[in-house]
Amino acid sequence: MSLSLAFIEAIAEERIRAAQENGEFDDLPGRGKPLDLEDDAHVPPELRMAWRVLKNAGCLPPELEAEREIQTALELLANLSDEAERYRQMQRLNLMITRLNESRRRPVFLEVEQVYYDKIVARVPVRKPPDGGKTP
Repeated sequence: MSLSLAFIEAIAEERIRAAQENGEFDDLPGRGKPLDLEDDAHVPPELRMAWRVLKNAGCLPPELEAEREIQTALELLANLSDEAERYRQMQRLNLMITRLNESRRRPVFLEVEQVYYDKIVARVPVRKPPDGGKTP
């Protein structure tokens, strides 16, 4: 954590503590009542009932389900030792990421992609030209 961020957090904590001591939080609406963690204000009114049914059934939106599948594929790939199976899994992962990228406005960026790419490049032998790479 940077020094400026720690400084800002310290100031915020001090101001919150001072406000608590002065009783500035005593008359807030909903004081003493449990928080409503089922806030669906971000869901359009005509979709709220369907959203609640799907949420209660454990269903995810298609984009989140695709991200979960990608994460599962990454975990599987990390534990594979057979090169042929790793290659098939990487192709499958690439296809899933491509499909997800096509369905959203911003692309998926996975640091893991670069790690595996670097490992593959490191394994591919590079032939040097017969003249040692010197060109006239």
